[in-house]
Amino acid sequence: MKRSFIVSLALICVFFTSVGFADTPSQLRFMAGPPGGNWFALGGALADLWTQTVIPTTSISGGAIANIINADKGKGDLGFSNTSMVAVAQKGGMPPFETPVENATILANLYTQYTYFIARKDFVEKHNIKSLDDLVARKIPTRFATLKTGTGSEFMVNAVFKSGFGLDYRKALKEWGGSVEYASYSDGADLIADNHLDIFAFSVGKVASIVMQIESQTDVVILGMEQETLDKIGVDYGTVTFTVDPGIYKSVKDEPVKVVGDYTCIVVRNDLDEDLVYNLCKAMHENQDTLAKAVVDMKELDPAAAIPGDPIKSHAGAVKYWTEAASKK
Repeated sequence: MKRSFIVSLALICVFFTSVGFADTPSQLRFMAGPPGGNWFALGGALADLWTQTVIPTTSISGGAIANIINADKGKGDLGFSNTSMVAVAQKGGMPPFETPVENATILANLYTQYTYFIARKDFVEKHNIKSLDDLVARKIPTRFATLKTGTGSEFMVNAVFKSGFGLDYRKALKEWGGSVEYASYSDGADLIADNHLDIFAFSVGKVASIVMQIESQTDVVILGMEQETLDKIGVDYGTVTFTVDPGIYKSVKDEPVKVVGDYTCIVVRNDLDEDLVYNLCKAMHENQDTLAKAVVDMKELDPAAAIPGDPIKSHAGAVKYWTEAASKK
């Protein structure tokens, strides 16, 4: 009798394990960004909001690539990343995601990310550069900088050169007689202002104070790209084309500039309970104005754009909430 009971219990355990029930933890670990940045500030605001309205949540530092990996492995529950990175991670076959991630999905696209190639105006005029495509085609020696490897900015810069032009930017720029550096936003701004750089490239929100800061220090040009190049990048990385319209920055006066478009998103482990994820989205949307006080870009959160299109996978709870919210607008 005792042996029969143990065997039955074991079979029940195997059954429930094989069915695979979603996880509803007692608290969540939110992976934000490095201290001092927008992601770190917004991560704290989200953690406070969800603690008050849904579930106790702690915010820890993180990074765009690490947050996907840790969500996939269950070392964190959710965190910031870029939609293009999640697309690559889910697809696999590209560094640093050689193997497709299975448990990292999208909770929401939050706000737009623009990849800017900021060039000194005197450099552009000296070489009569019309676009980034023009610079690459003519292999112009360039003193270049972006943010450190592992950041969303460096990831997108690498994507632009790799998919758009078939180049390893580190190798190509040096072969052309230029140089490559890695700098923070503030250090890169100072370097280009002091004429130690020709181009500083990074990803940031639509209306970026760092771009305005650079413009206040020296005359610059935002280099655009040809649509064919932007489309190539989009095929591999799930990016879109955004335009920088005149009136946002003083360096864009007459014609809109086409750049790589992406989103800051929240990546979430797919085995979290559907109702829990639904309620996280609901609380975030209903308190959007409060979150925008922490990071103004949160004003852009739009239910109609919160779920990226196929083949990018989003959490079922997120799809349910944002679809309902969009239908009510």
